[in-house]
This record gives sequence, C-alpha cells and structure tokens, in this order.
Amino acid sequence: MVEGLEMICFQIISNVGTARSSYIEAIHRAKDRDFEGAKQCLKAGQEEFLKGHEAHFELLQKEAKGTPVGGSLILIHAEDQLMSAEGFKIIAEELIAGYRQMEALEKRLEESGK
Repeated sequence: MVEGLEMICFQIISNVGTARSSYIEAIHRAKDRDFEGAKQCLKAGQEEFLKGHEAHFELLQKEAKGTPVGGSLILIHAEDQLMSAEGFKIIAEELIAGYRQMEALEKRLEESGK
C-alpha cells in the first residue's frame, strides 16, 4: 500500500469538495446575472479540481508502475468526490450558458418593445 494514502485521499476530497462548492456558487451567480462572478467561480473551481486530479493521477501512476495503492473506503470516497465535482462543473457550464441565452433573449425583447 502507498505510504500516506489517507493523506492523499483527504487532499483529493478537500480540493474537489472546494471545487464543487465553487461550481455551485457559479450557478447561483449566473442565476443572479453575475456572469463575471460566475466565470471567476468556475476558474477557482477548476484550479482546485486540478489539484485534486493531480493527486489522484499520482496514485494512478504508482499503480501503473506496479506499486500497489491499496483499496480503501476513503479512496473510493475520494474518487467519488472527484467524479461528482467533474459532473457539477459540466452542469454549471451548461446552466451558465443557458442563463446567458435567457438574458440575451430578454434584452432583445426589451429592445423590440415587447
């Protein structure tokens, strides 16, 4: 088993948990038409996600080189959190695009006098 596995797992969980929170905040900001704030939240989330992804990739590289990583509930949880954060990023990007389209349509309607 990899030495310090638990710490690596907690690092992944912490980083991607922060990323997921940033993605959710981005959705809220976009809903409030704060698209610049949403963009900043996505950027912050991506930075944290990459930290977690790098730690996870380190474990995968060790396993590929023949160093047994070891299976544990905490590793499964870390991977689950990693995938969850990635899913939230995709959802956030799609919702923000939708809110931008809605705002553009609303502006066009206002400009046309309807």
